[in-house]
Amino acid sequence: MTKPLVAIRSVAKSFGEFQALKNVSLDVWPGEVMCLIGASGSGKTTLLRCINQLAAIDSGGIWLDGELLGVREQNGRLHRLSEREIGRQRLKTGMVFQRFNLFPHKTALENIIEGPLQVQGRKADEVRAEALELLRRVGLLAKANSYPAQLSGGQQQRVAIARSLAMKPMLMLFDEPTSALDPELVGEVLAVMKELAKSGMTMLVVTHELGFAREVADRVVYMDQGAIVEQGRASDVLGAPREERTKAFLSAVI
Repeated sequence: MTKPLVAIRSVAKSFGEFQALKNVSLDVWPGEVMCLIGASGSGKTTLLRCINQLAAIDSGGIWLDGELLGVREQNGRLHRLSEREIGRQRLKTGMVFQRFNLFPHKTALENIIEGPLQVQGRKADEVRAEALELLRRVGLLAKANSYPAQLSGGQQQRVAIARSLAMKPMLMLFDEPTSALDPELVGEVLAVMKELAKSGMTMLVVTHELGFAREVADRVVYMDQGAIVEQGRASDVLGAPREERTKAFLSAVI
């Protein structure tokens, strides 16, 4: 593919007086695993939320699979899309949050089939079979009928990943998916993400797990104060950073 799956151009986003994103431009290519690193408040999560249209950008543009997100150009002017149109665009992405956001009154299986059944209107037998396969893929087939309260944090996050995959997205967004987990549970979630990366899924991952970034990422992007400071191959950015701000950040966290 000669075009990026995600094209971000001169994106800015403010919350009141605070400028969360400052003229950010970035390409994410099909099948690429990109890790965003940086201190809290550097703009990483805001960028993901803008891609998934949970936050509207102030200026610039984001294209996913060649389609401009959130707005439509008509007679030389940009018009905000309806919530229904935005919802249709959002189906192309799956997002996994820090908190698992599972329905507490539904089993693991029911959590996974909810979207394909209610949003996509697909056939129940087909959706159930796919959901069971996803549970097997994340190592939780035996927990299909368990409720979130009966699962560990790591298991809940793996169900959340399966739930996102059930919608068959072309892009997976991960917002610090292990930060709410006890240390002994982090590895099981990262293992699922590594397998997902091997399968060719395009992934944009906000993470503090630099070992994961070093092992899995095709590219690492370091952000600071709402801007991209440095980007490149994981071995270059993490092993031999060029920018002083990147060096200072890495020396503080490694």
